[in-house]
Amino acid sequence: IADYYEQLEKRQVYPNVEPGYLRPLIPDSAPQEPESFEDVFKDVERIIMPGVTHWQSPYFFAYFPTASSFPALLADILCGGIGCIGFSWAASPACTELETVMMDWLGKMINLPEAFLAGKNGEGGGVIQGSASEATLVSLLAARTKTIRRVRSENPELTEADIMNRLMAYASDQAHSSVERAGLIGGVKIKNIPSDDKFAVCGSALEKVLQEDRAAGLIPFFFCATLGTTPCCSFDNLLELGPICNKENIWMHIDAAYAGSAFVCPEFRHLLNGVEFADSFNFNPHKWLLVNFDCSAMWVKKRSDLTNAFKLDPLYLQHCHQDSGLVTDYRHWQIPLGRRFRSLKMWFVFRMYGVKGLQEYIRKHVKLSHEFEKLVLQDKRFEICAEVILGLVCFRLKGSNELNEALLKSINDAKKIHLVPCHLREKFVLRFAICSRTVDSDHIHVAWKHISTLATELLKAQQQQQ
Repeated sequence: IADYYEQLEKRQVYPNVEPGYLRPLIPDSAPQEPESFEDVFKDVERIIMPGVTHWQSPYFFAYFPTASSFPALLADILCGGIGCIGFSWAASPACTELETVMMDWLGKMINLPEAFLAGKNGEGGGVIQGSASEATLVSLLAARTKTIRRVRSENPELTEADIMNRLMAYASDQAHSSVERAGLIGGVKIKNIPSDDKFAVCGSALEKVLQEDRAAGLIPFFFCATLGTTPCCSFDNLLELGPICNKENIWMHIDAAYAGSAFVCPEFRHLLNGVEFADSFNFNPHKWLLVNFDCSAMWVKKRSDLTNAFKLDPLYLQHCHQDSGLVTDYRHWQIPLGRRFRSLKMWFVFRMYGVKGLQEYIRKHVKLSHEFEKLVLQDKRFEICAEVILGLVCFRLKGSNELNEALLKSINDAKKIHLVPCHLREKFVLRFAICSRTVDSDHIHVAWKHISTLATELLKAQQQQQ
């Protein structure tokens, strides 16, 4: 692993392989006799590395970052070595209790309202999910159960099926596709709320749709607000949306998968204002807080909302402390039964970096994004397409979508850097995300020079065709 990181910058960031490249390189079936570690390890370089997209490369600027640090890697080795399956407190007390405390540590680092913390006697608390997609699904299912029970208590003549057919969930038209997927899995309809000129949802837009849907006999029950949308890192207006959700008895979940890590910095904490109105909140330390995948932090104000939706207690999972009120059984907070000792990664990283080290890391990435933004603005052929707030820059050549599609193709075909696109309204836009732990100003300038050179070649070829 150390050698890999030392040589990573020299590796081509995106592989040359074609689909199906790997199968011919390995036998059709597993060996009958054991093979040596040396032979296996040689094949990592020969077979695996040619097909790896190097997410930790300083020339990887696609999607959003995926975190990696040596403290987290060491903790993951320890997790694998201990090898516990922490579905209940009794299954491994340290696994459960460290997670509860680490989630409180992290909640305090971003100044979450106390209602979200477990503390010693709190009604809320945090849990590590596998991904933000899981957190959204868990919150939607909990909201669905809570709403069905409330509506049935008020209208005993209605069946569960009657209510399910009328349930309606909501999210921004900029929300991640995982929100729509949660609706598909949960068997409920989801409606997109139109965003404003800053690609954010405001209160009036939600209120208008709610009025229309209530008049049509629907039951609004869930709204997923996004802080740091995937296309352009925009922020829904929690201070307007939250009071509406509270008044209308709608569960508000906040998906801050990428942006949430930045809230450890006081200068970015205002972006979370309004979280006090939410029922659940989630972000991914495994994106931008140096904790390796998977580690998605989710908090709820009332843990009973989750346990009421998911709790099942077969005899073989029961233990003598479960009804004492002193322990948490995290299997009731999630979709799977089994869970890894993921809180070790948080414990190692938080202690070995400290809050100040994590803040410096976030600030470095934000500074680099603004540095790239300035380079783009200095070239009159290009335009910035959305406000640069954190570590993402959305930009494009002035001109047609086809021109920008051709530019992105030439960038990714060259395989010196790696980018992905998005659509903002009708525009095809290139996303430049600061991702790697080791990226610095030199890599940003190399990347921009490469983009600029390819743009020059593309525009020249276009002129010659005309």
